[in-house]
Amino acid sequence: MAVRVNIQANILNWAIQRAGYNVPEFVANNPTIEKWLTGEKQPTVKQLEEFSRKVHLPFGYLFLNEPPKEKLPIPFFRSNGNRTDAVSLNVYDTVLLLQQRQDWLKNYLKDNGFEPLPFVGKFRDSTDVKAIAADIRQTLGLADDWASAYKTWQEAKDFLTLKIEDKGIITTFNGVVENNTHRAIPVDECRGFVLVDEYAPFMFVNSADWKAAQMFTIVHELAHIWTGQSAGFDFRQLQPANDPVELLCDRVAAEFLVPETAFNEIWHQHKDYKAVARYFKVSEIVAARRALDTGKISRADFFGFYNAYASREQSKKDNQSSGGDFYATAGKRVSLTFMSHIRNALKSGQLLYRDACKLTGFKGDTFEQFLSKKM
Repeated sequence: MAVRVNIQANILNWAIQRAGYNVPEFVANNPTIEKWLTGEKQPTVKQLEEFSRKVHLPFGYLFLNEPPKEKLPIPFFRSNGNRTDAVSLNVYDTVLLLQQRQDWLKNYLKDNGFEPLPFVGKFRDSTDVKAIAADIRQTLGLADDWASAYKTWQEAKDFLTLKIEDKGIITTFNGVVENNTHRAIPVDECRGFVLVDEYAPFMFVNSADWKAAQMFTIVHELAHIWTGQSAGFDFRQLQPANDPVELLCDRVAAEFLVPETAFNEIWHQHKDYKAVARYFKVSEIVAARRALDTGKISRADFFGFYNAYASREQSKKDNQSSGGDFYATAGKRVSLTFMSHIRNALKSGQLLYRDACKLTGFKGDTFEQFLSKKM
């Protein structure tokens, strides 16, 4: 006979709402739960396990008397306001997932004699945009015109990512929670976030975003590392929140990608987004943002261009197939640099195989297949 367990109705309601569902609609689609809520019947352990999976909640939480107070560990900024503590469950779980990876990596690096990264928080007390941008370039070993060596801005972005990871900054690209394609992370809610740490800084870039916008997100996050401030942001219409640190990091990203002096010279010659984009190896949308920043165009002009650009990009995404190389995608989701530390820890006996799978999100033979194909 199946064992039934007593679960508080307030916990069930909280779990359903936490997962982003409307309670009446959820109950209508799962009628058995109505009897749990009224106390007419109690769930079996198996039923409760299935429920926990549906609402993406650790099984043990369901046995609490009161919902726990879950707090986002970093500030999250909105372009149409300031800081918020309310994000969707998918964003919240992704932040916690990367925080767990960061905690492991930080301890691993300390235990193995790695030194703190000298650039983390180096400009904590500075607002000198050009000095910060110049120091990021110098640290990454990039000349002012580094991007000119590449044919396209996409190639420049890939090269920049490699240089960032070479410096010990873990950079992950993902548009879902871990590898669960049913749990998407909306771009309008989270374009990216950064977890600053002197040993193991982590950057997250929403890969569901336009490729054109990802470059700006990456450098914005670098500025957060140099100023020593963790944060998440939606960056709607490529506009920062009205917060001093967000505004500073925004200006640093613009200066890094499109230095003002050189931009003024190119704009004086062409007054054209495409010409600017070709010269600096950035997307046209970033070129337009720089024109807005420097007063070359009005906000109305920028948002008109932005909306048209957004429509074209969305049309391209709608026509793209959802296929691709799983292992190549997985490498970007977890970071090859992070995986190299995982592999080394396994070889030295400092990490158990089951813990390596848990940290990376790989299951079954996928972990070994990934190592053989990508490492």
